[in-house]
Amino acid sequence: MAEQRRAQRLDQPREPRAVKLPRFDPEAFGRWSEGIARSMGTANFIVYMTVVIGLWFAWNTLAPPAVRFDPYTFTFLTLVLSLQASYAAPLILLAQNRQADRDRVALEEDRRRATAQKADTEYLAREIAALRIAMGEVATRDFLRTELARLAEELDEAGQRRQRLERRQQDRQERGAPRTGGGEGLDEPRDEVDSDRTGNF
Repeated sequence: MAEQRRAQRLDQPREPRAVKLPRFDPEAFGRWSEGIARSMGTANFIVYMTVVIGLWFAWNTLAPPAVRFDPYTFTFLTLVLSLQASYAAPLILLAQNRQADRDRVALEEDRRRATAQKADTEYLAREIAALRIAMGEVATRDFLRTELARLAEELDEAGQRRQRLERRQQDRQERGAPRTGGGEGLDEPRDEVDSDRTGNF
């Protein structure tokens, strides 16, 4: 009794009654609506609908009056076409909304990928610029080749001068001429290799 009195108190709002509505899967219904919208947007649907309406007219016009189910003015056909139009419009709108949602998701994904690609491109551009700056301070292969070629030419020239100096010294020794101090009286100037060699003796 106390519980019934407590439930019937007027100073408290009454709890709303739960109305159980039929539940359905929105995704499945959306796929179904898209399928209908796609089928209605094809040439086959127009051809089939034209054939059905033509047969409807022919049957209800040329058939005996006893078997006509929708006589002239075709009221039942008008009702059917009105129902079809009333259901086709929301289904087409639902399909368009789902396509718009997919387009928005695709657009956001494209924008995200474009942003990531832009960041990657800027990073690569900075790295390439840093590499160019670093390569400007490093000896290149062509520079090393030219320097080595120049050093090889200098060594060849020094070797040729040394050979000429030795030949002249041998010629003087064969002639019996006194040997001067390390070939200082020669006409050709000594290079660094010759000075290092005479200094080691």
